[in-house]
Amino acid sequence: QVQLVESGGGLVQPGGSLRLSCAASGSIFSIYAMGWGRQAPGEQRELVAIIANGISTNYADSVKGRFTISRDNAENTVYLQMNSLKPEDTAVYYCYVKLRVVGVDHTYWGQGTQVTVSS
Repeated sequence: QVQLVESGGGLVQPGGSLRLSCAASGSIFSIYAMGWGRQAPGEQRELVAIIANGISTNYADSVKGRFTISRDNAENTVYLQMNSLKPEDTAVYYCYVKLRVVGVDHTYWGQGTQVTVSS
């Protein structure tokens, strides 16, 4: 129902910055929240940030103060500005959306983009 395409990943030095983008298409009118998760090899996926109703935001403690999530509601695009990156931020970053259809919530994930923080 919803297709997500992430971009902006890459290699960056510790202390550097990256900006991730995620564009949603398909049944986009039912989206009420968009966010980002990440997963390192051998580890569970963790939620990084979410923005709901285009206003309310929430961040994982590990990224609070360094990452900023924003959304262009008109274009159904969500961004993740990542500053002061650390090696432990290295992971595949996934965009996700939350839908509400006929009162039932659904979650869709993109295929991910690699972020590597290394000197």
